[in-house]
Amino acid sequence: MIAAVIIIFILGYLAIVFEHPLKLDKTVPALIMGALCWAVISLGHLEVVGHHHHLAPLDEVLLHHIGKVAEILFFLIGAMTIVELVDLHRGFSVITNRIRTTSKVKMLILICILAFFLSATLDNLASTIVLVSLLRRLVPKKEERIWFVSMAVIGANAGGAWSPIGDVTTTMLWIGDKVSTMGLVTKLVIPSIVCLAVPLAIACFLPAFKGKITPAYRDFDKKVEEEKVLSSRTMLFCGVGALIFVPIFKTITHLPPYVGMMLALGFVWLVSEYIHPEEEFEESHEGSHGHSRYSAHNALSRIEMSSILFFLGILVAVAALESVAVHGSHEMVGLLKSAAEWLQNTLPNQDVVILALGFLSAMIDNVPLVAATMGMYTEPMDSTLWHFIAYSAGTGGSMLIIGSAAGVAAMGMEKIDFIWYLKNIGWLAFLGFIAGALVFLALKGIMF
Repeated sequence: MIAAVIIIFILGYLAIVFEHPLKLDKTVPALIMGALCWAVISLGHLEVVGHHHHLAPLDEVLLHHIGKVAEILFFLIGAMTIVELVDLHRGFSVITNRIRTTSKVKMLILICILAFFLSATLDNLASTIVLVSLLRRLVPKKEERIWFVSMAVIGANAGGAWSPIGDVTTTMLWIGDKVSTMGLVTKLVIPSIVCLAVPLAIACFLPAFKGKITPAYRDFDKKVEEEKVLSSRTMLFCGVGALIFVPIFKTITHLPPYVGMMLALGFVWLVSEYIHPEEEFEESHEGSHGHSRYSAHNALSRIEMSSILFFLGILVAVAALESVAVHGSHEMVGLLKSAAEWLQNTLPNQDVVILALGFLSAMIDNVPLVAATMGMYTEPMDSTLWHFIAYSAGTGGSMLIIGSAAGVAAMGMEKIDFIWYLKNIGWLAFLGFIAGALVFLALKGIMF
């Protein structure tokens, strides 16, 4: 029956990969896959491992995983709503109106640098959502825009790897006392820069980034004038400030990030209720053309719920693989932890094992992979092992569009094709990942 769970996951994964040839929305196989994996576990009376790495009742384990998935989904919904609210009030025009360049290469460099540092300040998921919204204004043609969005995903994942709040996995290692803030920054900032710089340098010479950005159908000056509303600047600062506040709130209260996101969304929503976007905000303007046009209800209606449900299906399916019990070296362990132990025994070098985890993180959610390594190794805090795990799990996901939270968000918002990304961007992400890893190993030998 364990084989049936694995087969369902593989078939569901293939259906997601080939969504365009199948003419099937990727959310459908993700939801079916997630539900069927757990159905087989239940009907087959398979044993499951809880979060304490011991056998536990199925209901208890499933409830735990649904809770962890819900944390991510609530965070995602909150971040998306804040970004949509800022966008409704044309807050991003404050930034986009200052960016006058039409050169694709200059735009690419600017977006990648923004992604790198924004991700370290917020997190790779929230920064990707913000950048997609910006790019929709800066690059009107979707065929051109998806190239910039995809490179922004590489930048966001590279930027998130060296910050304790930049990625879910680095946050896990940070909270678990495996890495310190200064240790993470000092050991990973240079490899992370290289991880982005290599694909960025190559991309600058690709045909897709030659020439000028195709303008919108309307005149640029007219576009700027149309986007001026009184609330633009206020909502931009409120929205970005609220997103930056989330990791600060988490650090102070030690509560999960979604709690801070709830507070941030509530604050931005409150501001949006009382701010006047238009100079003359009369009763005659209210209704479908007045206040409701700028309201949070309108922002909520613009959220890509299909991408939220896609996330739900994927994470629930991975939770099934993480939980279903198999015989490990000494006791019953989860399937993913068993796979990690097998890697450790099969591959001779520990660094090779961690590199392999980076490749696995492109195919499977990196959260359970990092959780498995935290259970496998007993090295002290700030050991180079933990920093290499943070780098590999954080940046390896860029090789596939569904390999990271940033990639999944971009895929959902821009409908990026899996095969297109693999063919056009995957090799760039691979080169960046390997280059950054080699730099880390070189620094490890010299300095650490």
